[in-house]
Amino acid sequence: MFVPFDQLPDAARIWIYQAGRPLTAAEIAAVQPALAQFAEAWTSHGRTLQASAAILHRQFLVIGLNEAVADASGCSIDASVRFVQQVEQQLGVELLEKSRLAFLVGGEVRLLGRQELRQAVADGTLTPETLYFDNTIAQRGQLQQAWPAPAATTWLAKYFAAEAKNQDPSRNHR
Repeated sequence: MFVPFDQLPDAARIWIYQAGRPLTAAEIAAVQPALAQFAEAWTSHGRTLQASAAILHRQFLVIGLNEAVADASGCSIDASVRFVQQVEQQLGVELLEKSRLAFLVGGEVRLLGRQELRQAVADGTLTPETLYFDNTIAQRGQLQQAWPAPAATTWLAKYFAAEAKNQDPSRNHR
């Protein structure tokens, strides 16, 4: 059963799929009926699921499920992945590729590979305050409260600590 995304409870489980590029307004409008149809028809072992799907920040497909009504089964999760693959084909965009990290830089989502992180921190492209989209969060409440979050408050803090250590002038006098 479809429910509007903002009406899912904070404890609702979510899955975040990151697009390889920003979606256009036309693409988002074109995929909206499919998102609602998927959430309406999504079931688990014949049980109706209370679910929703939304495009956020023009770059993320987020599927939400109120597990207080019914949990997703392995089969229903497989069905959701097949749906995401259909959206990929419909829009001509990757959603299941997970190697790049997303940051909000200058009001736009910017994707970086893990191998680019150290250099982006060293050259100041990424700062401790740069907003990071942690796509591993699992509950809608986390999405509302800390997505995106300042990079230094996430697992990325170690990159800023390492850079600060490298910039410490006292290290050069030893």
